[in-house]
Amino acid sequence: MNIAVIGSGSWGVALAIHLAKLGNNIKIWSFDEEEKRIINEERRCKFLPNVVLQDNIKCYTNFEEVLKDAEIILHVTPSKFTRNVFKQYKEYVGNKPVIICSKGFEKESLKTLDEVIREEMPSARIGVLSGPSHAEEVSLGMTTVLVAASKDEEVRNKLQEIFMCNEMRIYTSDDVKGVELGGALKNIIAFCSGVASGIGLGDNTFAALITRGLSEIARLGVELGGNKETFYGLSGLGDLVVTCLSEHSRNRKAGFLIGKGKSLEETQKEVGMVIESIDNIEVAYELCKLHKIEMPIVETVYKVIYENLNPQDAVIELMTRDKKSE
Repeated sequence: MNIAVIGSGSWGVALAIHLAKLGNNIKIWSFDEEEKRIINEERRCKFLPNVVLQDNIKCYTNFEEVLKDAEIILHVTPSKFTRNVFKQYKEYVGNKPVIICSKGFEKESLKTLDEVIREEMPSARIGVLSGPSHAEEVSLGMTTVLVAASKDEEVRNKLQEIFMCNEMRIYTSDDVKGVELGGALKNIIAFCSGVASGIGLGDNTFAALITRGLSEIARLGVELGGNKETFYGLSGLGDLVVTCLSEHSRNRKAGFLIGKGKSLEETQKEVGMVIESIDNIEVAYELCKLHKIEMPIVETVYKVIYENLNPQDAVIELMTRDKKSE
């Protein structure tokens, strides 16, 4: 197949590597001429130093060139750029399925990314690909299991067929909202896990964060239209575990640096890539207030980031809340 990948970051390139390995022709769109040169001439991605890109991966900075022969489009830009980038290429979409592989929200509108694309193009055939998946491991062919969601049965079945092989298993779902929200909201808990590590807390804390964090994710996710069961699957619990516990996670690393006393500006500079959890924390905080959903972890980490609450004091604040039953 001819497949377009919109975005030349680590996840976009990792997906390109996987699909190229299966014999597909991949065209990547990048906004950056230097990234295009590195991919096309040096056959590498600066975010994935341990892999060599196959010859059937090409990179362009022109949307028309990337999309003209494509049979499916993988949208893999940072969430905050989704609307602006989609506006630039939507004239070339036609009936091609648009698969959202980014995880996050549009901060200004509090919308999920499927809502953003649907707003720009009501006729778009939208899918979501999510689950526990670090780009570093996918690019190296390590065993990975994901979920492909779409209201369009043909789209989700097509994704399953395109991606599945011995190294990658794909489950399907029609719960687009739940799959997308699980992927977006888990970044917040991963950030909290990093903060906990940064201030010297241990495995007991991580287990509690994952468990209670998942409860908060499901509570808000159901209110926003997701199915509760989805949050206990790959895009919820699965993605939450891998992002909270892995050193590959940029969201966890960002939280760790904050826990060590770095400023937000210093943290963003050191991580060197877009940190989705920073914007997601603000969005989730606004959503829980708007829908009157109790989310103490989200509310407390919001204070750490935006109201200068000391992380150690944040832990005490969470631990000394009113007594509850589970």
